Amino acid sequence: MKKKILITLHSMEVGGIERSAANLLSAFDYDTYDVDVLLFSKKGEFLPLLDPRCNLLPEMPQCAAMLKPVREVLLSGHPVMALKRVYAKLKKKSGVTPDEAGYALLQAYWDVSVSSMPKLRQKYDAAISFMWPHHFVARNIRADKKFAWIHTDYARVAVNRKKDEAVWRQFDRIAAVSDDCGKTFLKVHPSLGDRLVTVENVLSAELVRAQADEFIPQEMKVDGTVRLLTVGRFCYAKAFDSAVDICRLLADRGTDITWYAIGYGDGQQSLLEQVRRLGLEERFIILGKKVNPYPYMKNCDIYVQPSRYEGKAVTIREAQILGRPVIITDFATAKSQVRGGVDAMIVPMDSESVADGIETLIKDADLRERLAQNARGIGADSFTELDKIYRLIEGDF
Repeated sequence: MKKKILITLHSMEVGGIERSAANLLSAFDYDTYDVDVLLFSKKGEFLPLLDPRCNLLPEMPQCAAMLKPVREVLLSGHPVMALKRVYAKLKKKSGVTPDEAGYALLQAYWDVSVSSMPKLRQKYDAAISFMWPHHFVARNIRADKKFAWIHTDYARVAVNRKKDEAVWRQFDRIAAVSDDCGKTFLKVHPSLGDRLVTVENVLSAELVRAQADEFIPQEMKVDGTVRLLTVGRFCYAKAFDSAVDICRLLADRGTDITWYAIGYGDGQQSLLEQVRRLGLEERFIILGKKVNPYPYMKNCDIYVQPSRYEGKAVTIREAQILGRPVIITDFATAKSQVRGGVDAMIVPMDSESVADGIETLIKDADLRERLAQNARGIGADSFTELDKIYRLIEGDF
C-alpha cells in the first residue's frame, strides 16, 4: 500500500519557494507515495506547474483568510478570523526592518488563528510544512512524522522565540535548504540541533534550459549596453532599492548598462518612485512579474543578486545553469550558495563595492567566461535531494 503524504504551502504565487515546491512535486515518486497538496490559498500563476499526479485539496476559507486583507475577510463572512487578525496586529512585536516586522505579524496572526481552522480528518504517514509559519501542520494535522522547511536566514527573523520554538518542536525533522541556512537557524534555536538536516532545493537543469528557449524577450534592448538582471520579490531582503542606487553610481561613472528587474511585491511602488527620483527611467527597467524568467536570464550579460539576506536563492543557481556570470553580495549564507571567485563573484554589501564588482566583470571578459564555465560544470540537477526526503519519510535520515 502506498504511503500517504501531505505537503502544505501558502499559495502558488510567483516565488522561489513556490517554484521549488513545484519542482519537488514534479519529481516525486508517485508509484510509492500518494501525495496530497494543501494550498492555504488556491491561487497563483504557478498553479499550472503543479504535477497532475498530486491531489490538490479543496481550499479552506479559514486558511485563505490569512492571506487576504482584513476587510475582505470580514465581508466574506468570517468575522472571527478578521477579529483575530486585528487582535494579533495590536499585539504584534515590532521589527527593526519592514521584513522583520512582517515576520512578527505573520507569527502573531497564526498564533491566535490556528485554533479556529479546521483539522483534516485524514491521518498521514508524513506531513511536510514547506513554508513558514508552520502552525497548521504542527497543530491541525495528524501524521506519523512531521517535517518543516527553512528557506531563509533565520537570524533575520524577528519573532517571539519561545512561541516559535514551541511550534518547531512539533516536528520530527527541520530541513534547511543549505548548511549555512541551518547554522543561522541554530543561532536562534540552538536546542533544536538534533532535529536539523540539510535538504537543498530540487532543481531540474533540463527544465530550466528548455524554458529559457521558449521566447526571446523583446523588452530587453539590443543596443550595445551591458544588460544586468535581478529576479526576486520587491522586498527589503532582496535589496532592489540598493540595486537602483548602484545603477545610479554606475551611470555616474559612465558605465553603459541597462538593469532589468523582474519581480513583484509591496515595494514595487516605492521602487518606481526611486527610479524616477534618480532619473533612471531608461537605465533601470522594472519588468514586473514573469512566470517564466529564464529567457531573460539567458539573454542578460550579468546576473546580479544584491540581497541583504537569503536562505539559498534558487535564482542564483538558475542563472548559473544558463551560463551567466553571477555577482552576489556577501550575505550571511553567500558562501554556501556559490564558490566566490570560482563560479561567481562575492562582493561586500555596500553599493560602492557592488558597483566596483560589476565594473570589474564588465571589463574582464576572461573572468566572465571563467565564472560562467565553472558554474556550468556544477552538477545542476538536485534530484538526489529527493532521496533525503524519502529517507525522512521512511525514518532513516
